[in-house]
Amino acid sequence: MHIVVCVKQVPDTKIIKINPKTNTLDRRSAPAILNPYDAHAVQEAVKIREKTGGTISVLSMGPPQATAVIKKSVEIGADNGFLISDRAFAGADTLATSYALSKALEKINKEHPVDMIICGKHAIDGDTGQVGPGIARRMDIPPITNVIEVSEVNQKEKTVLIKRKLTNGYELIQSDLPCLLTIEKEINEIEYSPMPNMITAARYEPIIWAVSDFENVERSQLGLKGSPTIVGKMFTPPRPEGGKRLEGAADEQVKQLMEILMEKKDLLTIQPSK
Repeated sequence: MHIVVCVKQVPDTKIIKINPKTNTLDRRSAPAILNPYDAHAVQEAVKIREKTGGTISVLSMGPPQATAVIKKSVEIGADNGFLISDRAFAGADTLATSYALSKALEKINKEHPVDMIICGKHAIDGDTGQVGPGIARRMDIPPITNVIEVSEVNQKEKTVLIKRKLTNGYELIQSDLPCLLTIEKEINEIEYSPMPNMITAARYEPIIWAVSDFENVERSQLGLKGSPTIVGKMFTPPRPEGGKRLEGAADEQVKQLMEILMEKKDLLTIQPSK
């Protein structure tokens, strides 16, 4: 069983600030971390490997310092990692990112066939949730999103039983392998890394690939050239206003309340009495 987990280095959004002049994220204002959803994806891969055996690889795209998130993934329990790093990837949106990662996955698959790809639900710096399904589409494998439980992996039948979250409930899905999963945080708890993992991670050096290491790459689909998405503006949403305080005697407060309700009557649904 070979599982590949796609991970991303992101700024810690609990600390990051927005530049008021450019309305863009000031990435220098916060430390870079492993995307939290991706950490849960690596942890879930470890849980699956405990049941099925096999190998866990992690894959990331970013600048050379993104090797830190691969090392962190090895600390959680991954076996090895790959970083694709090249100026040609700079400025990539989700479309160009999924293309670049799919090319790296094709190379990995040739060397060691991939049974399952796991991604976090989304990255906290973009919050689109598009890269995982984009990879699946390019590799022509089933995408299963919002996964909260991997119930069973049947290596003999090459199937996996998945529980995923819907808006109004849950859904059980059986999918053929290989497939791609996007993981919710609630699927597991990140465990403390054992000392041997921490030592291995500290010494580990990921494999780094440039564009020239891939076959049949269309450079027009990479980086800024391959990114049709344009961010027009980023801004901090206004603080929510506090509730309105009703003043006066009880009858006056009732009158004020009725006035407020009448102003918002289009938002109210009144059920007829039976």
